[in-house]
Amino acid sequence: AALYAQLCVDCHGETLVGGHKRGGALIGGRGTLNSEFPRCTVESYWPYAPTLFDYVRRAMPYPAPGSLEPDQVYALIAFILGEAAIIGISETINDANLPLVKMPNRDGFRTDWPPEMFR
Repeated sequence: AALYAQLCVDCHGETLVGGHKRGGALIGGRGTLNSEFPRCTVESYWPYAPTLFDYVRRAMPYPAPGSLEPDQVYALIAFILGEAAIIGISETINDANLPLVKMPNRDGFRTDWPPEMFR
């Protein structure tokens, strides 16, 4: 939580539902991908937790992507997954148990997004 508050809160908000800068919501939106108004969040979009780890490791934090140590990325992923009620709030994440996390959208990923979704 402390690392999130330091590095992520400006973009993703104190409650992980979007901040005052350009970052979007990280939690919420479960089950919305097949709806008229899908919300792409950690809960609704990411099918596998290791993919989320890789994205955060490579692209975050803005404006210093790739600056996080692996332990920091694991800690941030654990915090986000805990806040999303995907794992227990006090669980830790590491290279051994990250692939075992069952993401809410594991079986529902879409590959046929209409182009207007990305405007």
